[in-house]
Amino acid sequence: MIESTHSAPERDAVRAVREAGRTTVLIIGAGINGISTFRDLALQNVDVLLVERGDFASGASSASSHMIHGGIRYLENGEFRLVRESVQERNGLLRIAPHYVKPLQTTIPIYSTFSGILSAPLRFLTHRSGKPKERGAFLIKLGLTIYDTFSRDGGMVPRHRFLGRKRSLAELPELDPHIKYTATYYDASMHDPERLALDVLQDGLAAHSGAKALNYVEAIGRGPDGVRLRDLESGTEFTIAADVVVNASGPWTDLTNGALGDETRFMGGTKGSHIVLDHPELLEATGGREIFFEHSDGRIVLIYPLKGRVLVGTTDIDADPREVAVCTEEEIDYFFDLIHHVFPTIAVSRDQIVYSFSGIRPLPRHEDTAPGFVSRDYRIEVDRQGSVPLVSLVGGKWTTFRALGESLSDVVLDLLGRSRSVSTSGRPIGGGEGFPRTARARHTWLGQHLPGAGERAERLLTRYGTRAAEVWDFIREGDDAPLASGDLSTRELAWMVEHEHAVRLQDIVLRRTSLAFTGDVDRGVLEELVDALAPLLGWDAARRDAEVEDTRRLLNERHGLSLPEFPSRHLG
Repeated sequence: MIESTHSAPERDAVRAVREAGRTTVLIIGAGINGISTFRDLALQNVDVLLVERGDFASGASSASSHMIHGGIRYLENGEFRLVRESVQERNGLLRIAPHYVKPLQTTIPIYSTFSGILSAPLRFLTHRSGKPKERGAFLIKLGLTIYDTFSRDGGMVPRHRFLGRKRSLAELPELDPHIKYTATYYDASMHDPERLALDVLQDGLAAHSGAKALNYVEAIGRGPDGVRLRDLESGTEFTIAADVVVNASGPWTDLTNGALGDETRFMGGTKGSHIVLDHPELLEATGGREIFFEHSDGRIVLIYPLKGRVLVGTTDIDADPREVAVCTEEEIDYFFDLIHHVFPTIAVSRDQIVYSFSGIRPLPRHEDTAPGFVSRDYRIEVDRQGSVPLVSLVGGKWTTFRALGESLSDVVLDLLGRSRSVSTSGRPIGGGEGFPRTARARHTWLGQHLPGAGERAERLLTRYGTRAAEVWDFIREGDDAPLASGDLSTRELAWMVEHEHAVRLQDIVLRRTSLAFTGDVDRGVLEELVDALAPLLGWDAARRDAEVEDTRRLLNERHGLSLPEFPSRHLG
């Protein structure tokens, strides 16, 4: 998060929390795992306050590979419990969040038959770095056979299939002709991770009147009366008392604990970067599938069609959470090399990159274990030494957020001496409830719930799931005008402010919409949006200029854009 260059009046939501002065559970960190825990506790009728120093799901949760996957690679780590839980949660999310989580056909190109048979057991036992050895068809077949036993969910997910060179190239003709086989299996894609997180958050807020959530509020210390918080919009500082404090700040967990006076050394995250290409030829070459493979350095990488663009990732580099994670020129070269490795006849260039992003995985400290072998599982640490227990989450990933939230909530309930009354297993998330799953059902739903929406109906259903009915009713209540070439409108923007906690311009272009991800942000779009936001949020000309400049710098410095400095429109 780039620090804001402005100050603002105290928000009503912040004032209400400040005046209340206490809650039962305080959760610090509103990535997907903090949000999931918040929802679970709210469903148990526990008073819970969630605070996040940036926007909701703006940290590690915003830098994912947009996948919900069972983690076939974890088999090599011997993490069978995590694989079982991951595939169960993946299959569950396909049911409870079908508006954002979709089946994803995944193909692995394979260059040899028996490669890696001798080196794999040694890597499995030691988890140490060494010269990587490509996995051949035998090892991949073995892994996918084991994966199927965890993954198929009573036959709903198809078994994997192997094809030889000739049939593989018939299906994907741009693949490297030197491949010997391809293996294809199914996982799941997550089209809008930030919006999925927002749906989980809204479910929590709706579940219990004592559940409150604040973005742009930072935990800065702890004293005998509670945790000290600072509203980064107004600069107001205040103290909140709680019976349990939960630290769910991901890769920044140790830093947060340090600010609370509890020095820990739990975390050892790695950086993962991605680029997004506007490249129709590469998009067509994928055949609508994710291409997932091991590069020559032993890293697992992917080429993935999404939103009419191609997402390419990821790296796995030790990282310091005190430093900003950005995609480097060296990483871009690496991505281009792996594209050439798989699709040797397709040229790529930097001017086709419309967006890049990088984040730090919230992994446990791993000393000399190779980054690719660091456990993706999670654990929960409880410090009972103070008068108020401090619970720290170590690890966690998108795929298992529901189960993790339930596990973390159970720890908190035990500390409170309370028992679980509701499970989130099988419970629809937000706009996933009643979501139409076939073309016919979709057509019927749109006609019934979005009358008069015309061409906007499909976009609204895609963005909000079945919550689109509420959004459309809100839009029709007032005057509406298109924004950002019709991707958005003035009333929809008002919905995002009033119902989705949008506080800054960057919240709209980065997380409430896909405008930045797809490369559809320029000076005109930023100025159009800021002018529409200004009356909704009470911004004067100086604040409008600051919002545009803050967002421009963030897009340039963190996401690889080259937007020029805009002339100020503030006249004094």
